[in-house]
Amino acid sequence: MSDIYTANKFLLIANYLPDKQESMRRYAENLARDLSAKGVKTTIWFPPVCFGRLLSSTQHGLGKYLAYIDKYILAPVALLLKRIRFIGTPVKYHICDHSNAPYRFYLPKAHTGITCHDVLAIRGALGYEDAYCPATGMGVFLQKWILRNLSKIPRIAAVSQFTLDQLLELATPQKSFNWAVVYNTFNAEFTPMNREEARTLLEQFCIPHNEPFIFHIGSQLPRKNRKMLIEMFARSDRFKGKIVYAGQPIDPKLLAVIKEYKLEDQVVEIVKPNHEELVALYSLCHAFVFPSFSEGFGWPIIEAQACGAPVITSALNPMQEVGGQAALYANPNNPDDFASAIDRFQQTDLREEYIALGFQNIKRYEKEEIINRFLDLYKA
Repeated sequence: MSDIYTANKFLLIANYLPDKQESMRRYAENLARDLSAKGVKTTIWFPPVCFGRLLSSTQHGLGKYLAYIDKYILAPVALLLKRIRFIGTPVKYHICDHSNAPYRFYLPKAHTGITCHDVLAIRGALGYEDAYCPATGMGVFLQKWILRNLSKIPRIAAVSQFTLDQLLELATPQKSFNWAVVYNTFNAEFTPMNREEARTLLEQFCIPHNEPFIFHIGSQLPRKNRKMLIEMFARSDRFKGKIVYAGQPIDPKLLAVIKEYKLEDQVVEIVKPNHEELVALYSLCHAFVFPSFSEGFGWPIIEAQACGAPVITSALNPMQEVGGQAALYANPNNPDDFASAIDRFQQTDLREEYIALGFQNIKRYEKEEIINRFLDLYKA
């Protein structure tokens, strides 16, 4: 490893903790871990929490605007003070989430980079319906502000080629800039769990041992297309089992679809499973189904493959980019297409073939290769 890495310190700029963006927190922590494993001195910096303490939520109403004071007024001052402390010390600054791109104004341009996880909210604010991210008036202002700042950052690690291409449609980097694809690696340990151990762990959720289930994890956002699991189940000629939803609770719209198809007895809801429970679900499911309309990367695809689950996902990027040749792809607007895919996995040989392909595919996301790509951003 070149001395350019070991001779410098990285300050990783993470997200505002009260916003409870767990995946972004884990991204920063894992990046710090992987840099440290390379012998790079690394510190994670979190924006200060002051006004955000006054209310229980920073997601809605007054709490959101109080958090803005912390993030966009107090945090820049704190960053400038941090820079003063580092005078005379060679430091690289990496902003771990593109939504914090405005912080670049307070950092040395020659030594600053950022990770772009997606441009869905930006595209939604600009009126692109395929982003499935409509924006409020304030949201439009914020996302345009974020884009203007992203355009001026010399080093960008985009988590997929799809995300980089979408960013390049919206912004043109200067010739000296280094914008490249640096895939996500796993943000936790995902390996197949012993089936008996997994069954014991999931007994509390009343999932029958002798009945297969298809599995999905995600939020209530419309772009996650959760109703597709119900529609594919209703159209399948061969799959008979359960549908397990994990993550956020089943919302009223999805519940109405479940009742429309009279599948209340077939659906199991698991709200916010812990990591062990999630690994157990991936390890035991007949197939993991991810019918999303839009993503920046799609972590659950490789998590499922790492646990030995065959994957059915949308015939769109970045799902195809991330899943490679190791998943079945279907039209997210066509339930019959997804039903056909789940019926194909009734063939034991085909299912085992895709499980094996999944284990091969995840080698592309091993942390050693990913962290080297990340460090290459800072070579020049």
